[in-house]
Amino acid sequence: MPLIKDESYVLGLDYGTDSCRAVLIDASDGSQAGVAVKYYPRWKDGLYCNAAMHQFRQHPLDYIETLEGTLAEIIRQVGCGSAAKIKGIAIDTTGSTPCAVDGQGCPLALKAEFAENPGAMFILWKDHSAMDEAARITQLAKSWGGCDYTCYTGGLYSCEWFWAKILRVFKEDPRIAEQAVSFLEHCDWMPMLLTGCNDIQAARRSRSAMGHKALWHASFDGGYPSADFFSRLDPRLVKIRDSLGSTTYTSDTCAGFLASEWADRLGIPAGIPVAVGALDAHMGAVGGGIQNGWLVKVMGTSCTDILVGPLPHGREVPVPGICGQVDGSIIPGMIGYEAGQSSFGDAYAWFKNLLLWPLRAITDLKCIDAVTQKQLAGELSRVIIPMLEKYALELDSTETGIIALDWFNGRRTPDVNPYVQAAVTGLHLGCDAPNLYRALVEATAFGSRAIMERFREEGMTIRGIIGIGGIARKSSFIMQIIADVLNIPIHIPAGDQIMALGATMFASVAAGLYPDINSAQQAMRSPIEKMYTPGAAVNMYNSMYKHYTALGQFTESR
Repeated sequence: MPLIKDESYVLGLDYGTDSCRAVLIDASDGSQAGVAVKYYPRWKDGLYCNAAMHQFRQHPLDYIETLEGTLAEIIRQVGCGSAAKIKGIAIDTTGSTPCAVDGQGCPLALKAEFAENPGAMFILWKDHSAMDEAARITQLAKSWGGCDYTCYTGGLYSCEWFWAKILRVFKEDPRIAEQAVSFLEHCDWMPMLLTGCNDIQAARRSRSAMGHKALWHASFDGGYPSADFFSRLDPRLVKIRDSLGSTTYTSDTCAGFLASEWADRLGIPAGIPVAVGALDAHMGAVGGGIQNGWLVKVMGTSCTDILVGPLPHGREVPVPGICGQVDGSIIPGMIGYEAGQSSFGDAYAWFKNLLLWPLRAITDLKCIDAVTQKQLAGELSRVIIPMLEKYALELDSTETGIIALDWFNGRRTPDVNPYVQAAVTGLHLGCDAPNLYRALVEATAFGSRAIMERFREEGMTIRGIIGIGGIARKSSFIMQIIADVLNIPIHIPAGDQIMALGATMFASVAAGLYPDINSAQQAMRSPIEKMYTPGAAVNMYNSMYKHYTALGQFTESR
């Protein structure tokens, strides 16, 4: 029986790199009733981070305060009457973003003795401080004589993932190793918090996060690598392994029900289902309309590429060089495949900050007062990328001769390597800022092509591409170049909050409003707003891509 409009709302919370986004969706048709965005205050001030050391940490209070702030704004928009009709909640977060917790699931950073300790905070996905630890995990998996536990994570382990980060924290701070009973992914902590669960053994771990980032696979005895394997890395990891249990849960299932304390704090009904959490790109892919054979590109500070495929009739064949393949991580009953680029929008932001450096760093300009200088820097920050794109659009890349690599934060896929770095070749005295900006955009497009070609080399069919995220919505310049480089149309769904929309689809199933994710998708998905088709530049980019791969091989061999 169809749902009645304005009678059943679902809430989606999307915790991104910089902010928490909340949407209230009418489950009957996917229409948006309310939306709110709040930026993490401590993160915005640059606290607990050191880019030179690849350290990026976030305080749990940032997550709690933005949760309360977004919900207050949603209720202000829709009124208490509509808020009373919320039937379910689902949450997605960046990942892998784990945190040391006590036996009740409380992050150590919420305790007085660890309140200012970055090692006790959530370790953001982009934290690359555990490069050496990741290399150790990969090396041991290949050499210890037992199961290669990296076989379903592309054959390598990444410094962006769960176990490498824990190893790094244990090395940096023995007190945390002693006090931590377990580690929780951000997407698992939020449902635990909201449902009032205070027993780490009762936490419902996300298949999305644990499968792709923590080496969980249904074929492994106990789900995770053995205690013997972990003891060879660091005996202190064994207690963390044992705290995880052996079961993971797909996000169409219920993690628990909203506790009265949080219902009162947020102004929504107590007892409503809270779905098992998931990674933002995974729920975003569902919100974008993923189906078999369609590649969803989630384009923001990084880029995540998502595919789904049917379960195999026989043995599951690992795909080398990607970020994992897990039954049910995206859509229950299908294998979810993940790949991506560690730096996407971050590369453009780096270039923008490079150009703005004089206005932000030089404080003794005599022709302009400090207040005006700050205002000017802010205004230029707003317009500089659109202006670069305006002039870069008029350029012919064959005339610039510039080829760049997109490895500003290492390479995620194909074949993870956090040690490689970006490079630019072909610079000359005639190059200006639009020349170099266009080369950076082309580099990120070439990185996308390398991922697509790896999938195809492994026999996976890609019939079309769906682009979601801020870049997909905001930059026609970037999207057209990607369509030309990939030589395949790219479909852009309407709506700025597709990740949070995907979360509401899972909330609707966990709440029993729809029987499965496919049904929720059909009823709630956004229409396609725009499509980018390959143009005349395809042949040019086929030639330039060969130079990109050659530059990559040269750079990596040094």
